[in-house]
Amino acid sequence: MNAIEIKGLTKNFGQKQALKGLDMTVPVGAIYGFIGENGSGKSTTEKIICGLLHQTDGSVKIFGREQNDADVRAKMGVLIEAPGCFPNYSVWNNMMLQAANLGITNAEQEVVKVLKMVRMEGAASNKYKNCSLGMKQRIGIAMALLGNPRLLVLDEPINGLDADGMRIMREVLCDLAENYGVTIIISSHILGELEKIATHYGIVRGGKMMAEMTAHELEDSCRTYIALQTKDMNRAKMLLGCKYSRVEEDEARYIRVYDEAAPEEIVSYLYKEGIVVSELSTDKIGLEEYYIDLMKEGRQ
Repeated sequence: MNAIEIKGLTKNFGQKQALKGLDMTVPVGAIYGFIGENGSGKSTTEKIICGLLHQTDGSVKIFGREQNDADVRAKMGVLIEAPGCFPNYSVWNNMMLQAANLGITNAEQEVVKVLKMVRMEGAASNKYKNCSLGMKQRIGIAMALLGNPRLLVLDEPINGLDADGMRIMREVLCDLAENYGVTIIISSHILGELEKIATHYGIVRGGKMMAEMTAHELEDSCRTYIALQTKDMNRAKMLLGCKYSRVEEDEARYIRVYDEAAPEEIVSYLYKEGIVVSELSTDKIGLEEYYIDLMKEGRQ
């Protein structure tokens, strides 16, 4: 069973069509990285999944049942934009108010549990307004976790965090998926961070799903290249371009050769032409470059 199955999802806002027949599949237990440009339809899709918007057409099933099923709704936790907290109330009191809103009977026990899950148990007495951005994001996730949801929908939870805040957020999300069995949909523009935790990806553009893949499939799709530097970069690039089918220069001023060529073969070839290679490495493009290449292809 999949956690989410979306078929032919469309959403119109007056004359504007935000979603254009989008399909989406999120397996149970996945950390699903939802990627796209601003205005691509990510937030609209997430809001429809959560019941905050109604689609114009198409179907949405959650754990095999219709999205408006009350039992399904009870299995979902949501953090879109920012958590709704009273700034002068403590973290604890804000959490207890949310537990009361949800009708949770063992509220104190539940709040202690979710604060521990997001590494916030030591800050329960802090006023919300005095918490850092990273702490506020974790408080929002803790609120979304009240009631033991099986599905968590998070819109940009790591944007704006510092390095330590991102590290803690990564640990929290991986722990929720691996040890608590929570399926997570997470959108973010920080693709380098997303690549460290996501097990599946969905790339959307212009209201349509361009690609869905597992992390392993992404790894297989990302091309390997040889990067090098010399004193005469222009001539080296010209010579390599005559011998290999794809040669380009990146932003860091390294020449990249994408063909399946041995590093020693390239070094030897340039040496015979009077060019000495000063730096050489083998690497692979990551999620960010794969995404940029896919966006370029979509515009052609």
